[in-house]
Amino acid sequence: MSEWAASAPPAVAIRPAIPADAPHIARVHVESWRTAYRGLVPQSILDGLSIERRAEFWSRRLDEPGETRTWLGELDGEIVGFVATARPADPELPPDTAEIESIYLLARSRGLGFGRRLLQRATRDLVERGFASAILWVFTANERARRFYEAAGWQPDGTAQMLDFDGTAIEEIRYGVDLARGPVAPGSAHE
Repeated sequence: MSEWAASAPPAVAIRPAIPADAPHIARVHVESWRTAYRGLVPQSILDGLSIERRAEFWSRRLDEPGETRTWLGELDGEIVGFVATARPADPELPPDTAEIESIYLLARSRGLGFGRRLLQRATRDLVERGFASAILWVFTANERARRFYEAAGWQPDGTAQMLDFDGTAIEEIRYGVDLARGPVAPGSAHE
């Protein structure tokens, strides 16, 4: 049971990221990698993650977002999750395809609906911007994330690739969703 479940309901918000949010997004990014990918990614990779380096990345990204969008989940004013979208790097995909590049939550905020709400906000934004479909990549062995995406209507599309983490090969698979049917309905996905 979450610590918030026993007390008053927390104040939750989903909002666009601004450049000043970069250090907070970096903290969520690194901390969530260290918890979500323990046992999936070599521990040396997780130990070597740097909030400072991630903050530099996010600062550059938020200063000049271009077509990318980043949405934040806040719990009582604290950033506890984010989702980022962009155009995919794969030139073979149709031009009206977008990508969910990342979606991460602090472990203590899981199970509160933030992941579902962030994914809904991002897909709604993609629909409003005229995208017809979207993709995302997920580690094949990340069963929790795969269940989450499948509950939200995403399906594997048969494409896989191998990533190299300091000599350790890790497979990831691509999921897709048809945005033309509209954003995922509230309550249809479970974390």
